[in-house]
Amino acid sequence: MGRLIPVSKELPQPSLQFRSAFGRWIARGEALEESAHHTVTHPWYKVIWLTGVDYFSTLGYQPGIALLAAGAVAPLATAILVLVTLLGALPVYSQVAERSFAGQGSIAMLENLLLGWKSKLLVLTLLGFAATDFVITMTLSAADAAKHAVENPFLRPHLGDHQILITLGLLTALTLVFLKGFKEAIGVASAASVPYLLLNVVVLARGAYEVFLHPALLHDWRVALSMKGDMGMVMAGALLVFPKLALGLSGFETGVSVMPLIDGGPRDADYHQRSGTPPAGRVGNTKRLLVTAALIMSVMLVASSMVTTLLIPESAYRIGGPASGRAIAFLAHKYLGPVFGSIYDVSTILILSLAGASAMAGLLHLIPRYLPRFGMAPEWMTLSRPLVLVLFGINVVVTLVFRADVEAQSGAYATGVLVLILSAACAATLDLWKEARKPLAIYTGAVALVFAYTLVDNCIERPDGLIIGSVFTLLLMMVSALSRSKRSFEFRVTKSYFSNSESARLASELVDKKVHLVPIRNDTATARTRKQAEIVKHYKVHGPFLFVHIHLADNRSEFSAPLEFRIEREGENFVAHAYGATALANTIAYISELIDPISIFIGLTRENLMQQASRYLFFGEGETGLMVYTILLSYWEWTPEDDVRPLIFLMSD
Repeated sequence: MGRLIPVSKELPQPSLQFRSAFGRWIARGEALEESAHHTVTHPWYKVIWLTGVDYFSTLGYQPGIALLAAGAVAPLATAILVLVTLLGALPVYSQVAERSFAGQGSIAMLENLLLGWKSKLLVLTLLGFAATDFVITMTLSAADAAKHAVENPFLRPHLGDHQILITLGLLTALTLVFLKGFKEAIGVASAASVPYLLLNVVVLARGAYEVFLHPALLHDWRVALSMKGDMGMVMAGALLVFPKLALGLSGFETGVSVMPLIDGGPRDADYHQRSGTPPAGRVGNTKRLLVTAALIMSVMLVASSMVTTLLIPESAYRIGGPASGRAIAFLAHKYLGPVFGSIYDVSTILILSLAGASAMAGLLHLIPRYLPRFGMAPEWMTLSRPLVLVLFGINVVVTLVFRADVEAQSGAYATGVLVLILSAACAATLDLWKEARKPLAIYTGAVALVFAYTLVDNCIERPDGLIIGSVFTLLLMMVSALSRSKRSFEFRVTKSYFSNSESARLASELVDKKVHLVPIRNDTATARTRKQAEIVKHYKVHGPFLFVHIHLADNRSEFSAPLEFRIEREGENFVAHAYGATALANTIAYISELIDPISIFIGLTRENLMQQASRYLFFGEGETGLMVYTILLSYWEWTPEDDVRPLIFLMSD
């Protein structure tokens, strides 16, 4: 075949229209699919703070959760978490960075490894747990920010014990910011993260000094460990407790999602996105970002766990205690005074709020990457404001269900994080194995087993995370199925081309009531002659026929795809082949609108309608005649009637 020639005629597409004032305000929101493509790059050491507002903000609650889960064993369990971070998550996401340089993350890697509906169902499942991760990030961060506010000695007289109301207020403020239009700002992220880390360093250094002044604290800790058995028993206990600390791994998926913002420097000066090769500069700088963030967080986690374990009594860190959900803030107030402690509280509230903003932005970028392309998103989901309002409603429900309790939400948070990391480890292992890099594939496979154990243990110990993730996944699949059913009446053609110049020339002879359109399965001259004789006998029509043979794509789970046309003359008739179609009926309707035929003759199978409907939705086949009629009627309802519509004849086979 020759060079592909684009079809010049563009068919109008339905647009989302709102009649009320509220609807018009909704429509003015940012189009997510468009915003996802407009990025400005920055040096990696600035972009790291966008990861930091998610990753580093866990210091606000992680040490308290570790104390509650492990007690005196918390430092050892945290050390295991750090080893898993540096030897497991970090190598895995280095592989993800090499293969997901456009910021799609591990979900896109797994999608590319599978085909058809298996791929789509896996992506929807992972999106459900990703939604769990991001939603709980918003609600848990807001709840912990509220906890820091109500425990502050200057604010407590004014705020009282209304932690749930304050949490809802913070979520409302977050929603209003995004309704107005929020863009991730490198400057804002660094302005929050850098002071927050420095304040943590000051508090932890003061705590370490306190331990130095009172060496008996270390002795008491060793005694507490000895009461749990020998060192083997203690380490076994730390291994069993470690899964409860897994939310300390939360920043890696964010680290690769921000890759489009990372400047590759001189190494990417001549890089072309369509080359298919990864941009070496961007990948290298992303790995630097991941390593730096992991090292910073590892040091902070180990130090905070050690200091808080030695200095905070059990009565303070248990649920309802003054250090619950705010262990480092408790030490800041105790050893550095209420003024410094209040500064620390304000900094913590700010970074936790930005962590919620990062999660909201993550969902607003993640959803349009997949659901619209699958045909599984309602039209309004391509706009930011309606989606922000939906997410706000979900946040309110989750907050009320968990009563803004940080510890109660930690299980669901850890489940979402672990599912994403496990998916990344599996995707990296499969890719490396396909590339014949077996030693590295075996290593990442072992890492995947570690995360699988961690996930299973977390789900057994705290099943609420699995339940919430499953609910999110089920709701997402239900909405996706309804959306795809509703959108199945669209043409589902992204672009159309002619195979050669002869096809383009012949096409000009077909338009504007020149031919009768006849879709036909059997691609033989005998079958076409027989079909023409049958039509002429029963309908008494005259004029040339355009027989159309539609070649369906192998992967018909894709909602839309480009079409390629090859047209030939056969006597006084024409024969057209359409390649790459995702559905028969939609392609026929699309061709009809392109050429505007005199009439359309389509056969009816008269088979079971429910079975035919399923075949149409999943495989693009089914009762084609009825669907062509329905699609064209739907299209004609909103397009101006400036011409005579073609006649449609449904023929019984």
